[in-house]
Amino acid sequence: MELNNQFRPITAITMGDPAGIGPEIVVKTMLDKDLYNECKPFIIGSIKILERAMKVLGVTLNINKITSPSEAKYEYGTMDVLETGDYDCDSIEYGKIQKLAGQMSIDYIMKSIELGKKGEVHAVSTAPIHKSAIKLVGVKQAGHTEIYQDETNSPYALTMFSVHKLRVFFVSRHMSLKDACDFASKEEVLNNIKNIYKELKKLNMKNPLIAVAALNPHGGDNGLFGREEIEQLIPACEAAKELGINVTGPVPADSVFNLGKQGRYDAILSLYHDQGHIACKTLDFEKSITLTFGLPFIRSSVDHGTAFDIAGKGIAGAVSMIESTKVVSQYAKMMYGNSEKKGEEVTCQL
Repeated sequence: MELNNQFRPITAITMGDPAGIGPEIVVKTMLDKDLYNECKPFIIGSIKILERAMKVLGVTLNINKITSPSEAKYEYGTMDVLETGDYDCDSIEYGKIQKLAGQMSIDYIMKSIELGKKGEVHAVSTAPIHKSAIKLVGVKQAGHTEIYQDETNSPYALTMFSVHKLRVFFVSRHMSLKDACDFASKEEVLNNIKNIYKELKKLNMKNPLIAVAALNPHGGDNGLFGREEIEQLIPACEAAKELGINVTGPVPADSVFNLGKQGRYDAILSLYHDQGHIACKTLDFEKSITLTFGLPFIRSSVDHGTAFDIAGKGIAGAVSMIESTKVVSQYAKMMYGNSEKKGEEVTCQL
């Protein structure tokens, strides 16, 4: 299928914790002219906080206050901003955990979910939030991914790292290494393979090749260094093949990511958090972007935190935020660009 390069997805950018570097890197993102070739970006945030960020950065952009994406101008030099409430922005102090900042952060996220569920946005790029701040307002989820999955009632939320040619998914994320090894069972690995295949097909990939990383050195060497490959991973791959999925593995972890970098695979399934994170972040730390698949829209995030120690100083780098917004928009083009409307997704029968 030929991609319609004229299609620009509507991409919402959530401002993140107003006490962190989110407002600054969001402003810097809107200063990137190339962004407007990739998408129609607008900000879900607070105008007063963004104005303060512009003052810190010594830059000026026009602000267009909107109440829906349909009112946005999507023109370089103008920030289209959708506010979520009237807050005491003057009380927000840089670099401090504050209840109000946590509330604002969550309000931005919830607005993006509302718009995404209505089909008014194709993609969401999220600036960093502070977990302690959102806990102050009663949020029980660990972070962005869990909030988006729960609030959209999605059956799963697949985390994928995108960096250069690598697409890396994860069987588990925030789990001890010991528990993660036990968690990588035949059932879990197979479910992940099936879900990855389904999401890649939505991107109009005809027969995506998925590589499953091995757990043990040299892939266990036929049981000499562990039996997880024999008892769990190989059976999972064989079961996936029986469903018609193009999968290979387990591939030793010391080579699978390099092969993926060369373009040998369309995606790699990492068995635990650091197995994939170390490879991606060593390749390019700033351009390692987190994407979430399985939601009614595509969501991305920078792979750094609120950086309270440098907030308000105007020195925060925006490479990751810019990349997050561009990459999620590029994936939205792949998913929606042929129909030029949200909702026409490629279905996958398993």
